[in-house]
Amino acid sequence: QVHLVESGGGLVQPGGSLRLSCTVSGRIFSINAMGWYRQAPGKQRELVAVNNNGSGTTYGPFVLGRFHISEVTAENTVYLQMNSLKPEDTAVYFCYALLVVVDPWQNDYWGKGTQVTVSS
Repeated sequence: QVHLVESGGGLVQPGGSLRLSCTVSGRIFSINAMGWYRQAPGKQRELVAVNNNGSGTTYGPFVLGRFHISEVTAENTVYLQMNSLKPEDTAVYFCYALLVVVDPWQNDYWGKGTQVTVSS
């Protein structure tokens, strides 16, 4: 069974930084993409950043150079470095992965989410 395990959320002051990590565990054939979405109360889930594992990265329009997503490591982990955080970045951040468990079929997988709160 496949699991996405997230860590690194918490409370930070405006202007501060956090690093989120997500690790895929379980038996998989390949990782086609990994990244993060977020959902604030009363809003739809939105893309934060996705690494398309060798085919570039995609960032949400609000990122504006403040966040950086790593490459997918050999340990099936991806990191999201978030700098210059603003109160409007407050949300639950969900790890996302596009995985091939049985070749060649790929499917979306989601973590349970980690809370990020930006407040003074």
